[in-house]
Amino acid sequence: MADRPAAHPIRVLVVEDDPIAAEAHALYVKRLDGFDLAGIAGTGSEALAMLRRQTEAGGAVVDLVLLDMNLPDLHGLDIIRRIRGSGSSVDVIAITAVRELGVVRSAISSGIVQYLIKPFTYSAFSEKLGNYRLFRENLHAQASSTTQSEVDNAFAALRPPSQGTLPKGLSEETLRAVVSFLSAAPAPVSAVEVASSLELSRVTARRYLEHLADGGSARRMPRYGTRGRPELEYTWNR
Repeated sequence: MADRPAAHPIRVLVVEDDPIAAEAHALYVKRLDGFDLAGIAGTGSEALAMLRRQTEAGGAVVDLVLLDMNLPDLHGLDIIRRIRGSGSSVDVIAITAVRELGVVRSAISSGIVQYLIKPFTYSAFSEKLGNYRLFRENLHAQASSTTQSEVDNAFAALRPPSQGTLPKGLSEETLRAVVSFLSAAPAPVSAVEVASSLELSRVTARRYLEHLADGGSARRMPRYGTRGRPELEYTWNR
């Protein structure tokens, strides 16, 4: 099952000097729901120029930069510093073969939102960007002011539970879709409503909702006012 796309596609700039890798990453972006390819840059200077034109034009051309840390003209850390120095709030995901702990720490402290180490599969790429999209959706769903729990919930999307922590038969991809739907819902929802919206069976939707409720991410309560046995409804813990 595919993740639900965001209301507005996330525009992605791929920054990679290897033409084959750049094309592969661009194709990966095009395969993902909720993402659009904004362009490809082969050097740091080209990437900075594209972002500068965005700022000068006053439009949101790029939301996310997939940044190779080792480029022929500039190091990725230098690019990130220049991006932040320009006042740009564009998000950055580092995509690189660099494994040195010092570089990783520097990249994290400079404000990247994810770190992908080459080589990686499309599945790993899809998971990282899916988590990032959920992070954005959770933040954008908040009002102009927020609470600690709302911020924690947004950042938790960048660190989803590993596959090994899920009960047998549950997948992280479907879990992310259920979390995204539930956290954005303006009112409590039932398993039937989640199943209908995400094209799941009622039993499957109920398993994911119960998993979230058992883990404390959601609250369950009876829904009264219906005929027969009360139906359970679920609310995201904000």
